[in-house]
Amino acid sequence: MATMKSVQTGPVGKIDVVDVERPVPGPKDVLMRIRACGICGTDVTFLHMGGMPSRGAAGGDLVSVPLGHEPAGEIVEVGDEVTDLKVGDRVVVNPQDAPTGIIGCGGKFGGMSEYLLIENAVAGKSVAVFPDTVPFDVAALNEPMAVARHAVNRSEAKPSDKVVVFGAGPIGLGATIWLKLRGVEHVVVADVIPERLETALSVGADAVINSATEDITARLTELHGQAANALGQARAGTDIYIDAAGAPAVFNATIAAAQWGAKMVMVAVQKKSDAIDLAGMLRSELTLIASQGYPTEIFEVTQEIAEHHERFAKLISHRIPFAEAERAFELTLTPGAAEKVVVTFGDEA
Repeated sequence: MATMKSVQTGPVGKIDVVDVERPVPGPKDVLMRIRACGICGTDVTFLHMGGMPSRGAAGGDLVSVPLGHEPAGEIVEVGDEVTDLKVGDRVVVNPQDAPTGIIGCGGKFGGMSEYLLIENAVAGKSVAVFPDTVPFDVAALNEPMAVARHAVNRSEAKPSDKVVVFGAGPIGLGATIWLKLRGVEHVVVADVIPERLETALSVGADAVINSATEDITARLTELHGQAANALGQARAGTDIYIDAAGAPAVFNATIAAAQWGAKMVMVAVQKKSDAIDLAGMLRSELTLIASQGYPTEIFEVTQEIAEHHERFAKLISHRIPFAEAERAFELTLTPGAAEKVVVTFGDEA
């Protein structure tokens, strides 16, 4: 029996790197060798929990699950009935298409493994092929960049809109890139970490705000002009607010600054928050738009990432070999220690 190494949730705050049976593809499947896999905030959530609740377990018991839903790699085996994929294809994955559960999020398989079985493999549905001009580590950004793209799509931002993105993590920076590629004239990024703001400028943000030291409403008014809410009270001329931070302060800052008819897109997983100022939302007729996942965007982004891969590469702060997976997850678990960690397997170029 051939085996492989795979990362699973361990005790609270820890991973286990275990030997498991290497999957064997059926006639409709392909086997991919993982060359890079990103670590997501969702992985961190599972580690803080020490696993995932099992529907079959009594009393909400937690079970260990394989991690990794941001993989990129190359196909090494192809089932007899697969006609649109071949050995050697470099592919990214739609983790939500797996029939045995979402890859790396409670499903049977995880992408933070040496190999990954793609069940019922169909090009354009379960995987997408990307060109060999794109490094595997950048290709592994495909899934989070689809999340960011959906948020921008939900915003319906027009070139004439003035936009602020709260949070200069991977999703916020990805949204910034998509907004600029969409032709949006002015995009501001707000965060509390200076290094993140520097990255925001390097990927195309027109201005940044350090929300730890600057007055957001005043700075947005300076950048986007002065407008008013429905009662005529002075507000910033910002049209769209994108919350990629998930902090309660973002809602408060948005409501304080929002002009009449502004929109707020919520893409970040929300932390427990204080009461929202609903009256303040009313005074601005602020539209709240939720953005979850990537209903259509998972492979819409693939070719554009390829075209602009040098720009997207700036989102990766750490590239850690799979042999040091524990260190990679420790970095991600430590607030402020890393922005985007991608684990690499062998020669990831």
